[in-house]
Amino acid sequence: MDVALLVLRIVVGLYLFGHGAQKLFGWFGGHGLAGTAGFLQGAGFRPARFWALNAGLAETVGGVLLLLGFLSPLGSIAITAAMIVAIATAHLGKGWFGQNGGPEQPLTNIAVAVALAAAGPGRYALDSWLGIALPEPATGLVVGILGLIGVAAALLSRRPRPAEQAQVA
Repeated sequence: MDVALLVLRIVVGLYLFGHGAQKLFGWFGGHGLAGTAGFLQGAGFRPARFWALNAGLAETVGGVLLLLGFLSPLGSIAITAAMIVAIATAHLGKGWFGQNGGPEQPLTNIAVAVALAAAGPGRYALDSWLGIALPEPATGLVVGILGLIGVAAALLSRRPRPAEQAQVA
């Protein structure tokens, strides 16, 4: 079981780190913070640069924490919050699969993050090696609530674009 947890942490942690690094630094073919802010501004997020930084940090730092099995379940909660916002703002209404822009990948990331938060990072993790164990369930509950507040704040910060306002009217 510990090897299975390690494999999940390595693969998903590295991919999420890379995805966040695209947003923050323009690495791996990404658009960097300015490009991410421009995209989020077009999606109605205000202030866009603030939310771009948050999205990039949630994925980058969350991915590294998940990869290393460090301070569990904080990385899983950051990843889950970022993926919920991504699904709600960019993927809903586009079918279930990625080829049409649907939520396939973010839902998979959430599933892995939640499974790792529930199972723990395993024996081959910094938490285990360093003897770190954040208090349960208090840590998950408090940080989870803060994550939900962050998701709500992100979604409530959006201002509909004129085309979206016309559809509502």
